Amino acid sequence: MTAGTVPASTIPAGLNREQLLEIYYFLRLTRSLEERLVNLYRQSKVIGGLYRSLGQEGESVASAYALRPGDILSPLIRNLGSMLVRGAKPVEVLRQYMAKATSPTKGRELNIHFNDLQLGYLGQISHLGDMVPVMAGIALSFKLRKETRVGLVYVGDGATSAGAFHEGINFAAVQHLPLVVIVEHNGFSYSTPTSRQTAVERLAVKAKGYGIPGVTVDGNDVLAVYEVTRDAVERARVGGGTTLIEVVTYRRKGHAEHDDQRYQSKDEIAKWEGNDPVDRYVETLQKNGWADSTILAAIDARVTGQLDQAVAECENDPLPSIDTALTEVFANPPSAERLWFRDA
Repeated sequence: MTAGTVPASTIPAGLNREQLLEIYYFLRLTRSLEERLVNLYRQSKVIGGLYRSLGQEGESVASAYALRPGDILSPLIRNLGSMLVRGAKPVEVLRQYMAKATSPTKGRELNIHFNDLQLGYLGQISHLGDMVPVMAGIALSFKLRKETRVGLVYVGDGATSAGAFHEGINFAAVQHLPLVVIVEHNGFSYSTPTSRQTAVERLAVKAKGYGIPGVTVDGNDVLAVYEVTRDAVERARVGGGTTLIEVVTYRRKGHAEHDDQRYQSKDEIAKWEGNDPVDRYVETLQKNGWADSTILAAIDARVTGQLDQAVAECENDPLPSIDTALTEVFANPPSAERLWFRDA
């Protein structure tokens, strides 16, 4: 049976064939864009750190795909896939990482620290758990305005031991806010194993302390993550309140590209490489006849062409001029002639 003849009723999670292929496109785009960024990083063209999501792309793409236009998402440094699903352009991401004057923040910030509230994503605060109370406030605004919008916020396993996480999720639970909190249980808080920073084995059990549902899902099963997130999002949309979702996955790279991973077992990395979310999704598509190698190769070629164009478009863009250093930082910035550091 070819992909074109598969009855829609056989496709799980309420998706259709076009959506299944679109999810694959975002998975491939996420991984390939990060690979391009690695190449640029090694050429010293990326400014600052580079944080990969290798092995975690599935949960980022699948969870963001469960949102609707008008919803707001708050990513972490490993949720590039979520931002691409919401409409962030690869050329913007490249410019941002290279601190170009043409980047969304005009070279003032790096990696994915930028907003587009019309598309539906909020620039992150790096400190552990701090975006949970921020997103609780945004979800409260939805409730007060009687809008059927939902907030979704990602945190790492380490953030569940931080005060901001507790305060934010407790407030969201008490106020019955339309918020979905995704905890990425990827094995490490920087270099600290999860078992060394929390005594619970399953992070979803922490939801009981707040009186909200807690769900654990295989973070490398793309369709399972989509379905669990979709249910939580729609529950929040109709007034059901906050849900905590624990996605169990693994960070196959160090905290950042400069991290040599000496604290990670090579055997464990190899084991999780065999549980790769992109490979598993491809296998699912082909095994069920929802796509064949020709269709997937065409998507791969499309991604390659888009990234070739994006890199060519931005690689030679200028860095910010010193004269613009305070523009959009202060309400009434001093003129360029009065900048004390201009000729320093």
